[in-house]
Amino acid sequence: MAKGPDKNDVDDELVRKLARLLDETGLTEIEYSRDGWNLRVSKGTIFRDVGGDATREPGTNGAAAKEADDERVVTSPMVGMIYCSPDPDAPPFVKVGDVVEEGQTLFLIEAMKVYNSIPAPFSGKVARILISNGEPVEYGEHLLVLE
Repeated sequence: MAKGPDKNDVDDELVRKLARLLDETGLTEIEYSRDGWNLRVSKGTIFRDVGGDATREPGTNGAAAKEADDERVVTSPMVGMIYCSPDPDAPPFVKVGDVVEEGQTLFLIEAMKVYNSIPAPFSGKVARILISNGEPVEYGEHLLVLE
């Protein structure tokens, strides 16, 4: 008699489907639950260091179309609603003029009822904030400029 799948076996096809869904939606993490078990698939966040003669790219808001040589743009790693503070009554994570360290939380993006922390990909001084609290953002959209 054939033995059923072990509860520790991984459904490779399900993992592949979830990974494709991450790519299609721009999400960085997704979780799937069934029959008392959970599967979470996540991928690293990609930030671009844009310097020099940066031109507008698809999915960007265009506000940072021409950045100075000493400025770097932080872009959205996913589609969702962006929040500048942990809750409506709290101060923003960062404001123009703040010096931030690599890894420091800059924003939260809510996607599919999950709040994702957006960390600073590098240290620097906040030169411009290109988004408004509570607005929708797209994958690759310019969020903030560090110098």
